[in-house]
Amino acid sequence: MDNRVNVTFLLIDGYVELHKYRYLYFVIMSTVYILIICSNSTIVYLIWNHQNLHEPMYIFIAALLINSVLFSSVNYPKLLIDFLSQQQMISYSACLFQYFAYYALSGSEFLLLAAMSYDRYVSICKPLQYQTIMTKTNANVLLVAAWLVSACQIAVPTILSAKKKLCASTLKGIVCNSTFQTLHCVRSTVLNVYGLVVLVNLVILPTIFILFTYTRIFIIAYRSSREVRRKAAQTCLPHLIVLINFSCLLVYDVLLLRMGNEFPKIVRFIMTLQLLMYHPLFNPIIYGLKMKEIYKHLKSLFCKMP
Repeated sequence: MDNRVNVTFLLIDGYVELHKYRYLYFVIMSTVYILIICSNSTIVYLIWNHQNLHEPMYIFIAALLINSVLFSSVNYPKLLIDFLSQQQMISYSACLFQYFAYYALSGSEFLLLAAMSYDRYVSICKPLQYQTIMTKTNANVLLVAAWLVSACQIAVPTILSAKKKLCASTLKGIVCNSTFQTLHCVRSTVLNVYGLVVLVNLVILPTIFILFTYTRIFIIAYRSSREVRRKAAQTCLPHLIVLINFSCLLVYDVLLLRMGNEFPKIVRFIMTLQLLMYHPLFNPIIYGLKMKEIYKHLKSLFCKMP
């Protein structure tokens, strides 16, 4: 018997006690979204507005924060609409777009962190060659590549998913992430294998590269003067903290695809909210407070406010 269904809209069935707490959810998430936009945009504005921050390291930070704003803007408006709606639904095409943007921006996060680690490696380990290697053109190439490579690789499973037949129309989550693939009538071997390739290309290899470069940086810094060690700790530790934070959240997303049915509904709901809330807020806090030059301009900005 053919169980395939002609799906135009998907029912979203990942919320917990929405009928009871819808207004509380809405207030909390709208407040968080405003904080994400304001905090990330403030740091980006400071980097854009101050000439001494027009260096590759700060440009990469600005790109990372813009990436967080884009990631939030793909997910938050739909969440806020769902909180106030009587029935939580999303069109099939909108779900595919959210799926694409969710993973394309997540992948670019790792590639941007890899570009930042390379910039710090050249700055600390090859200071005399820094101006030659990290030119404005090379920095722009790394920026474009971080977004373009990720988008191109995620476009493939998105297109393949669009052609797959669905045997269910109820999404066991609140956003179209890896849970979307559980609606397929047959789990595709091609999609699974390609998913592993994408995971290696966009997550594992960049993470290995980041850890390798920072290991080299800390070894050289340990053998150098106190000033070099201070510079290494000041500029590298925030990047490592951001990497660890995002990697831990991504582990949940990978496990969700492999063990989705074994996670209670409330666990899926809470973990997804953490992924959507913590990381976009975490980045501007870390870079705003831990990067000395940014913190100096941030402090100056707020001191001037009436």
